[in-house]
Amino acid sequence: MKLGAFSVSLSVKDIKASKQFYENLGFKVFAGDINQNYLIMKNEDSLIGLFQGMFEKNILTFNPGWDSNANKLEKFDDVREIQQHLQNKNINLESETDINTSGPASITVIDPDGNTILIDQHI
Repeated sequence: MKLGAFSVSLSVKDIKASKQFYENLGFKVFAGDINQNYLIMKNEDSLIGLFQGMFEKNILTFNPGWDSNANKLEKFDDVREIQQHLQNKNINLESETDINTSGPASITVIDPDGNTILIDQHI
């Protein structure tokens, strides 16, 4: 199963302070809009999303169909295929997508320790 690009989505209290902190660690703004309270920061193949006021806990994020530069992959496992695979493994989904659709969609699952995993397909 191919989950796509991986990033950690952090729920931050002060996006400007977090941006400065991660820039000091060598990250650069890759995407997002600080005026809309979210940034995607990148250091080589490492991605960190900074989100102020959008969700309560940190989230592990996978993007099927994208590489670490948000380039479309020729071959990837669609989020609906991933959903079916997880359901076949008896993994409870926190949110599901309609299997009769195509294109952008997302699902979420909670790991045994309460960590949220978002599988978010943009293409």
